[in-house]
Amino acid sequence: MQTPAVTDLAHTHARPVHWLATATAMAGVVALAGLLHSGPAGATAAPPAPRPAPDAATAHYPLECGGLPNKIVQRATGDLDGDGNPETVAVVRCDAGSGTPPSGVYVLTHAKNTGKGAGENTGASAARVVATLVEPSEKRSVTDFAIRGGAVHATLLGYSSLDVPSCCPDQTDRVTWRWRGGVFLRSTRTEDQAV
Repeated sequence: MQTPAVTDLAHTHARPVHWLATATAMAGVVALAGLLHSGPAGATAAPPAPRPAPDAATAHYPLECGGLPNKIVQRATGDLDGDGNPETVAVVRCDAGSGTPPSGVYVLTHAKNTGKGAGENTGASAARVVATLVEPSEKRSVTDFAIRGGAVHATLLGYSSLDVPSCCPDQTDRVTWRWRGGVFLRSTRTEDQAV
C-alpha cells in the first residue's frame, strides 16, 4: 500500500473549532451585506409600481356645452413628463347630436390626494385637467391622434377664414406637443387644402 504524499490535512477532519470559525465568518458576511444595503433593517425597497393612467371619464372638462353633455371622442395614454407614470390626453367636444362641434384637447393626471391615508389613493381617484393643448374656441377638429415617443401628435382641421363653409375645413395642421421646462411646447406643420 502506498502512503499519501501529504499527511492529514486540517480540513479533512472537522473539529468544533473549525465549525465555530466558519459560523463566525458567515455571520460577518451577512452583517456586512446588511450594512451595505440601504433602507430599514437592511432591506432595499422595490421602486413603486407606476400608477394606472388617469381615467378620462372621471375628469371635469372646461367646456361650455349649453346644457348638453360632453363627449370623449379620442384618448391616449403615455408618460409625457418622464416621471414614470402615464398621463392621459383626451379629445373632448360637446355632444351636439349632429354636425361636428369643435374639439378641445386636454392633458389629465390624477387628482391630488384628498386627505386619505397613505396607500389609499391608488389610482381610483378622479382625473384632473392640468393642461389644455387645443381650446374649443380655436374651432378645430382632431384626427390622427396618438402619443408616441413621449409626445402628443395630432392633425388639426380648421378654416383659413370665416368664408369657408363649416362642412369643409381647408386647413390642416400636423401638430406635436412635447413637455419641456414645465410647459408643453407646440410645433406645427401647416398644409393648405383646396376647397
